[in-house]
Amino acid sequence: MANDSDLIVTNHSRDSAGLRYVYPVVSRRAGGVSVGINLNINNACNWRCVYCQVPDLTRGTAPPVDLALLEHELRSFLDELLHGDFMERRVPEGMRRINDIALSGNGEPTSAEEFAQVVELVAKLKKELALPADIKLVLITNGSLIFRENVQQSLRRMAQLNGEVWFKLDRASEAGMQRVNDTRINMDKVRENLVTAISLCPTWLQTCWFALDGLVPGKQEENQYLEFLGSLLRDGIKPQGVLLYTLARPSLQPEAPRLTALNAPEMETFAARIRALGITVKISS
Repeated sequence: MANDSDLIVTNHSRDSAGLRYVYPVVSRRAGGVSVGINLNINNACNWRCVYCQVPDLTRGTAPPVDLALLEHELRSFLDELLHGDFMERRVPEGMRRINDIALSGNGEPTSAEEFAQVVELVAKLKKELALPADIKLVLITNGSLIFRENVQQSLRRMAQLNGEVWFKLDRASEAGMQRVNDTRINMDKVRENLVTAISLCPTWLQTCWFALDGLVPGKQEENQYLEFLGSLLRDGIKPQGVLLYTLARPSLQPEAPRLTALNAPEMETFAARIRALGITVKISS
């Protein structure tokens, strides 16, 4: 199915299993193998985050999904993980467990017209293969399309499948999002989409914190982020927590030379301010 090179946390190649849609990664945040489903095989996304590791990233949406091929790939690969020797050959000791099935990939997965059908396919295979109940179904999303009815339908279904949403929020101002994510979405819409996600499925904020042009995010950016969270809490809306991380793999965007990972004390300082609001924070470097 693949070559014998080890999977490591710094290698998230979508080609590591030699399949079109399905790829495994060792997830540093999850502490095990994440079975990724890449619906954006055309490397197209409606955002263009400056830290993105996707080569030849273009603006656009996911192409039509070959559901029959996806089903074949996912069933075969999950069976290999459960009953074959892939874990022993490719995965480091201590990481040899399936943590989740992740709808992620080389662009915004919810842009796929077949997104709801893909969620149902995962539900079918979880039951058919008798996967352990604690295996999560994770949606990694920029949240921009959560207003769509088919996406909301899918989040409701995910909530029945031990699902989680990882909702991107790298900065909490329109200027910050334009600078980091290259999107002109307004913060009212971000908040509306996030509130919808939280109401439908357990939702974590996923935040990439890094230096740009040698400048660590300052107090203003921290305060904007904290105020955004505080406004949610004041309205009785609380995410599961924040997945806070910095750069681990090189960006493949033109801004790459301008980006620098933060060190552990810098990350912990910001995390402590978030925790002071009563929100759980998980840090990965």
